[in-house]
Amino acid sequence: MDKSSLIAGSALGAAVVLIVFAFVLLGPAKNLQPELVVTNGQSVSTVGQVTPIATKNDLTLPQLFEQAESGVVRVTVDRAEGSGRSGVGSGFVYDAKGNLITNAHVVQDSQKITVTFLDGSSYKAQVVGIDPSTDIAVIKVEVDSSLMHPLSIGDSSSLKVGEDVAAIGNPFGLSGSMTAGIVSQLGRILPSQDSGFSIPDVIQTDAAINPGNSGGPLLNMRGEVIGINTAIQSATGEFTGVGFAVPARTISKIVPQLITEGTYHHPWMGVAGRDIDPDLASVLGLEESKGFLVITVVEDSPADKAGLHGSNETVEVDGISYQVGGDVIVSVDRKEVRKIDDILVHLQREKAVGDNMVLQVLRDGRVSDFTLILEERPQ
Repeated sequence: MDKSSLIAGSALGAAVVLIVFAFVLLGPAKNLQPELVVTNGQSVSTVGQVTPIATKNDLTLPQLFEQAESGVVRVTVDRAEGSGRSGVGSGFVYDAKGNLITNAHVVQDSQKITVTFLDGSSYKAQVVGIDPSTDIAVIKVEVDSSLMHPLSIGDSSSLKVGEDVAAIGNPFGLSGSMTAGIVSQLGRILPSQDSGFSIPDVIQTDAAINPGNSGGPLLNMRGEVIGINTAIQSATGEFTGVGFAVPARTISKIVPQLITEGTYHHPWMGVAGRDIDPDLASVLGLEESKGFLVITVVEDSPADKAGLHGSNETVEVDGISYQVGGDVIVSVDRKEVRKIDDILVHLQREKAVGDNMVLQVLRDGRVSDFTLILEERPQ
């Protein structure tokens, strides 16, 4: 399938299955039947974080649950006062100062947030910061520090496909549930709920994630958080073997700025285009079907200022129209670009607003370097 994307915010085409964000909406009588919302790392220490729970050796699943459960919370959200409707998600303790991490789609547009700890005690929480583009939110409770049991943020960059993982949360509102599985794949691209941008570098897992798990931790077998459970891919709205988690590397990059500023400033290039597939490669006369064809350059964007060119003509081959004549991006900072995903992941992992990024661009049969100065992505 052809993919048309906006750099640092691609809008992916319709899929056969649906991406379902794992958040349970409850009715007036706390009905636990879900009404689904359907929508298109290096280890670091954090301020105020207590001694990590992780050990050098892998834990058994019972040991992992015993050590992590006190750091996982239930997040109940009222969307509108007096409506009687509420939703249930999950979250986990980030530091001893009362900061908790959950998904942006769990708490966005909330009127009231209630956090329930392992001992059953409940407290009102306030939103500290939200980043819809990575589906991360920080909320805060004013409680005694003895109730706060921060989970250690692990190193998601060292994850390997096949590695054992476990998810803890509140599926269908059932508090304190754990499921286990493996890392199914890394570096996935996931459409965000409503920002129009995609979440890059996402972990795919077969650990069962269902509505209500949103915002809960995905843990490695040392008890470290290596992701935030956020969505499932399903035609039914229930888990069918494919779940997604935003990686710890993204948590470590986004959360500190959410705590200090309430928002995160994403870097932006300002081009739209499509991946080079075999058919397009043939039309363009390319030997290999890899790279990213620039079709549109946003006026006054970093790409425009650097001199990138979009497509300027259309050709028809076998009844199919192709936009051609634009630059083909073949590498970013000397890293090969096979498709748009490589650019999005590089921006997420390595770049910030104000950074330079060197593109190698194929134009008129020659490869040239273009240097972009990344700017903040427009809202």
